[in-house]
Amino acid sequence: MKIKKRSNLYPTVLINLFVVLISLPRPAIGYGAASTIAVSYAANSTAVVCGISAGEVKQGIQCYKNGQIFRVEPYISYESISGGLGFFCGLNSGGSVLLCWETNAFLAKRLYYSREKRLRGLTVGNSHVCAIEEPTGLASCWRFKKSGVEQKFETITSGGGFSCGIVKSNGSVLCWGTSGIAGELQRQFGNAKMESLAAGEFHACGMAKNGSLVCKGRNGGDVPFRSAFVFADLALGANHSCGILRNNGSVLCWGGGSERLRFLDSAVKNVSFESIVSGLDFACGLTTKNLSVICWGPGWPKGNVVPLPTIIPGPCTQASTCSCGIYPNSDTICAGSGNICKSCDVLELPFPTLLPPLPHSAPKPRLHPVSSSSKAQIRRFWGFVIFGSLGAFAGLCALAYCTWRGFSSTMESSRQAGGTVENASSSMNESSGLKHVEIAEKMRFSVSELAAATGNFAMENKIGSGSFGTVYKGRLGNGCEVAIKRGEIVSRKKKFREKENAFRSEIMLLSRLHHRHLVELVGFCHEDEERLLVYEFMSNGSLYDHLHNKANLEKGSEKLNSWKTRIKLALDAARGIEYLHNYAVPPIIHRDIKSSNILLDENMTAKVSDFGLSLITADSEDSMSSGKAVGTVGYIDPEYYVLNILTSKSDVYGLGVVLLELLSGKKAVFRDEESGPTGIVEHLRPMISAGEISTILDQRVGLPKENEVESVELLAYTAMHCVSLEGRDRPSISDIVANLEKALFLCQ
Repeated sequence: MKIKKRSNLYPTVLINLFVVLISLPRPAIGYGAASTIAVSYAANSTAVVCGISAGEVKQGIQCYKNGQIFRVEPYISYESISGGLGFFCGLNSGGSVLLCWETNAFLAKRLYYSREKRLRGLTVGNSHVCAIEEPTGLASCWRFKKSGVEQKFETITSGGGFSCGIVKSNGSVLCWGTSGIAGELQRQFGNAKMESLAAGEFHACGMAKNGSLVCKGRNGGDVPFRSAFVFADLALGANHSCGILRNNGSVLCWGGGSERLRFLDSAVKNVSFESIVSGLDFACGLTTKNLSVICWGPGWPKGNVVPLPTIIPGPCTQASTCSCGIYPNSDTICAGSGNICKSCDVLELPFPTLLPPLPHSAPKPRLHPVSSSSKAQIRRFWGFVIFGSLGAFAGLCALAYCTWRGFSSTMESSRQAGGTVENASSSMNESSGLKHVEIAEKMRFSVSELAAATGNFAMENKIGSGSFGTVYKGRLGNGCEVAIKRGEIVSRKKKFREKENAFRSEIMLLSRLHHRHLVELVGFCHEDEERLLVYEFMSNGSLYDHLHNKANLEKGSEKLNSWKTRIKLALDAARGIEYLHNYAVPPIIHRDIKSSNILLDENMTAKVSDFGLSLITADSEDSMSSGKAVGTVGYIDPEYYVLNILTSKSDVYGLGVVLLELLSGKKAVFRDEESGPTGIVEHLRPMISAGEISTILDQRVGLPKENEVESVELLAYTAMHCVSLEGRDRPSISDIVANLEKALFLCQ
């Protein structure tokens, strides 16, 4: 009955909202302005990629350079960043402060501060910086003069020694700068009326008011499409131009360097992007699927995926409503500090996997080429109106649908908050399976599909086993490699309930958690007595395998034979746990942090896995009763085990044991020749306290180099504090992340 009422209500609300929305002005988007990702390039070919971090109350900047990731100080909230030749700049949230950093030292220099005249539209060229002042709309530039430009601009963009802007009053293009290309561009654009603009080193491209792509300058090249409204975003370099196709979010590159840039390999091909930026001879994009960064091109070092944390797709603002809707999962992305408004120009792009997809009935308007006659101009006008109206209607449908789904999910979460996994799971009707869990249908697999993916669960595809069941490597029909965990079928009622609870807990948690350091759940199967979970395939196995398998005991895993790598893996795992404790809503305690639950992907990025024992906690609670204490011998928090009081510091203890494993190469519980079975904590903590760190280090790695000594010491002392007997004496997970970030930075 409720479903019937809901279906009658939403069309009425949508129609009313639709009528209001189509009367609102459609904002212009500045393609050449700053983004939430930025690239900086230098003569020595050192590329730097930076992004504004998601999932944190403060949306600070983190950068990747020479294989290292580090936070940029001051770590405050930023709304946009943009890069140039050997430096980049950032505009703080609200636009009152403009800071720049040279990429050789990353020391902040303040260029601008004013609470009265705030900035927007930050844009960085090769060596200069510009932005638009509000409320005047005038352009301000640093490192070169504007040469008397006093127009009010809708948007501005900067390239190699020049800047161009779209004049607010009439949509024309005005260029200025120290290079002759500024005058050339000014003449070539002529009286064109532009909606958006992006600059490269010697050329500029943009979308005209009629939706057509226009490129001018010395390296513009032939534009690839004559149809209207093809691109949703543009980024230009020295010899190339790249654009995000509106219909599917994929990237197309063209121009003088297109043949080299067109080697969009498997890491980029068919990937949907939120935004893209360009350096001189490479480009980077923010993916729609998981808000990670991918780079490609002849000027980019080997390896496409940039191991930055999750990046925000737009600035986090305090706006409660947006003209084109709020970006899916904004509250989690901004960690409760605001919302992200969706761009009105990218309504057709696929939604991230953070939320269920649009209904299949959402309209997808098709666009056709336009002619130059007066009748065609009228058709273009009405086509534009219809396109905007249909796009707005699709956005409203998505917003209403996601709101309804989010409301249902919130109600489900609120019933679980503060309770145990056992309580949350038992609230479901046993006979109804998982039909009450709000999970996208595309995550469901049949037993036959998964049997086909694993060769009917052949032994040669078996890659592991655990308390839940056996893990197989499989390949789905679309070619994707996955790990399939098949629960063993049990007859005892108590054992069956434990398996069912673990199965449902894993689905309920991982279907709403998305972080680069958490193993992603691809899907599940729930048929009769079969319970299967499908995960992304982690080709490098577990951290435990590399540290303790017999094949690695003598020679050691070559992939872990450096202190820098081990510290980096420790930091990856800590960041995953930090997301669970501080940014998941409600917070989550894992309860089984151990080296076998830290898995490594093809790029040796560590991810936390196995959420079968995890518990959802109430935000306001520092501790909670969890029923029977569970965990793994050697890793379980002694305070939790003895007093049965669970806190987030219980996960910190488990992580501390993992850090000790990385330091010494010993198992959590190992056999000592003199005393028999020995715990790693009891064995190593006294030695670290006495400063005898060199005596405990894994001989397979050897003594640290001169630049690694302080890093290894910091890792050891952090581990010692993590395994303190009382939880109150242990550091918070954020403090651990900060220590490990410093340790990794010192290894450079």
